[in-house]
Amino acid sequence: MKLFRFDGVDAAFDLLPLAARRALDHAGRKLSLEGFRSLSRSEREELVELGSRSEIDGERVSAIALGASPPAQSMQPSGDPAAAAPADDLLAVLGDARPIPAGTWSALSPLERYALAKVARSKNVERLEQAYAEIIGQSAFSSHVAPEGGVRMVGVAGKQPSLRRAEAQSRVSMNSEAFERVSHHSAPKGDVLGTARVAAVMAAKRTSELIPLCHPLSLTKVDVALTLDVATRAVDIGVVVECFDRTGVEMEALTAASVAALTVYDMLKAFDRGMEIGPTRLTQKSGGRSGDYAR
Repeated sequence: MKLFRFDGVDAAFDLLPLAARRALDHAGRKLSLEGFRSLSRSEREELVELGSRSEIDGERVSAIALGASPPAQSMQPSGDPAAAAPADDLLAVLGDARPIPAGTWSALSPLERYALAKVARSKNVERLEQAYAEIIGQSAFSSHVAPEGGVRMVGVAGKQPSLRRAEAQSRVSMNSEAFERVSHHSAPKGDVLGTARVAAVMAAKRTSELIPLCHPLSLTKVDVALTLDVATRAVDIGVVVECFDRTGVEMEALTAASVAALTVYDMLKAFDRGMEIGPTRLTQKSGGRSGDYAR
């Protein structure tokens, strides 16, 4: 159950919260404040809980609203604002002083987007400022910053799962002795390239444990290729990662490539502590709302 501070709902629970209004709008029901107050406390709370969900049970909302006194009236059902970007009329009401980047907007919950649009239509400037501060706030500068400040993991539950793919590469350059060891499989620590491949796969699977704001993903593919470049005495690393999920796998591919490079360094550092790693970079990604990328 979601209650906004700017809703002004106190312990008496006798005001109609925005979450309940969203539930009623979706169900095509118009309920007066008198009707809302006639409901039991548990029914009022249930309306708020129903309106806080991503998907709303319109039949249950109607059943509650029609049991009020006076009962709810029928109206044209209305949904939520589009998640892709805020509407131009909302941005016009907010003005330049209260920006909403598309990434921040899409990271909001359906209820949060509904609440901002609803309050903006009321033309109550003071309440709109309170709503903006509570829902957007510092996150206007980054979707990974919470409205009140501090980092947060972006919500992705509202996104549709799709095939996500990313490719990354790195390189480890070394002296002739280290390169000879890896070329002839004579490093004392064992199979350098084989160990680096395993390390890359393990790193891709555990990226969310290493990068604070990454989401755990169910990876469907991790391919790692390590090749020797004789001309430059280097190990080239290529990684391909895929998943069917709500967010991309760029960080998984980059982490895998980085850890593979570090593993090569660790296994050969006895012969060259001046090895150079890099560049490590994303070379391609596909899937998701942001579209494809190729270097």
